[in-house]
Amino acid sequence: MVNNSVIELMLKHQSIRKFTQQTIPQALVEQLIQAGQAASSSSFVQVTTVIQVSRPELREKLQTASGNQAYVGSCPLFLVFCADLKRNQQICAARGVDMPTGFTEQALIASIDTAIMAQNVLLAAESAGLGGVYIGGLRNQPELVSETLNLPDQVVALFGMCLGYAAQDPGLKPRLPTKVVLHQEQYQPLAQTELEQYDQLLSAYYTQRTMGKLNTSFSEHIEKTLNKEARPYLLSYLQRQGLMTR
Repeated sequence: MVNNSVIELMLKHQSIRKFTQQTIPQALVEQLIQAGQAASSSSFVQVTTVIQVSRPELREKLQTASGNQAYVGSCPLFLVFCADLKRNQQICAARGVDMPTGFTEQALIASIDTAIMAQNVLLAAESAGLGGVYIGGLRNQPELVSETLNLPDQVVALFGMCLGYAAQDPGLKPRLPTKVVLHQEQYQPLAQTELEQYDQLLSAYYTQRTMGKLNTSFSEHIEKTLNKEARPYLLSYLQRQGLMTR
C-alpha cells in the first residue's frame, strides 16, 4: 500500500460545522479557488462560478434557504458553487454565435465539473488546516437563493460550503466497505452479510458519538432518507433557469 500525506489527509476527512472566530485571509481564499480550478474540466469548458458571500444580510437569507442551518450564517467563509453556462453563452455571443442552450448534457457537465472543483477546494482547505461542510440545503429554496445572489438565467446554485478553523472533532464516520463499492468487471449484487456488518459498525459509531441518544444503522438511514420529499420542484426551477429543457 502507498502511504503518503495526501492520502492520509483524505482519509481523515470530517464534516466540520463548528468553527472558531479566526478569519481566513483573502489571499488564502483565492489560493483555494485556484486549487479548485486545477480540477479536471469536461472538454475544458470551465462552467463553474463560485460566489463568496460575506454580507450578513445575504448570509441570513441563505441560512433561511438552507433550512436555517446556523453555521451558514456564522462560519468565517461561505462559498456558493454555481453551475454557470451563462459565461460561455456570453463568450459565444461576443463572437457572433448563438450558443444552443437547454441540453441535459450541458447541465450534467456543469454539475459534475462544479462538484469536482468543489472537492478540490475542500481538500486544499483541509491541507491548510481548515475544516468545512457542504450545504446542499440551498436547493431547498432555489428561487430565494437565485434572488439573493442575483443569478441570471443559465446559472444555478448547486450547493454551498462553510469553511473555517475547526472548533470540534466529531470523529471519523465509517464508510461502506471497499468491496461493496469496488466491483470487478461487472456490477455485483449487494452482499447481505457485508451490509449487516456495516450496519453494526455505523450504529456503534452513532451510539458513541451521541452518547447513546442515536444508534441508527446504515439501512435505517437509507430507508429514512430516501422515503422523504426529494425536492420535486427542482426540475421546473432548472427549466425556468434555461437548463434541462431538452
